[in-house]
Amino acid sequence: MTTQTPEQVQAAMQQIVARCWSDADFKERLLKDPHATLTAEGFPMPIGVTIKATENTADTVHLVIPARPTDLSDGDLDKVAAGWCCSCWNSL
Repeated sequence: MTTQTPEQVQAAMQQIVARCWSDADFKERLLKDPHATLTAEGFPMPIGVTIKATENTADTVHLVIPARPTDLSDGDLDKVAAGWCCSCWNSL
């Protein structure tokens, strides 16, 4: 399996979200069995990795804290930790 760039991962995530918004059956399958659903749709899923899918609602927002990269120093992390991406806060 090839390693994907962050941009490729983000583009794939955008495709998945768009598909969930337009295809209720896909969304239901994804929530029930994300690994099998994404594999069947051609998204590369690493072996041995557990994938969880959950949905934000009007009164519940899930905050996902990414795993800390093991190959970056604290100084390196400070340089890259300035980003923020969450459109759901606009409605809160």
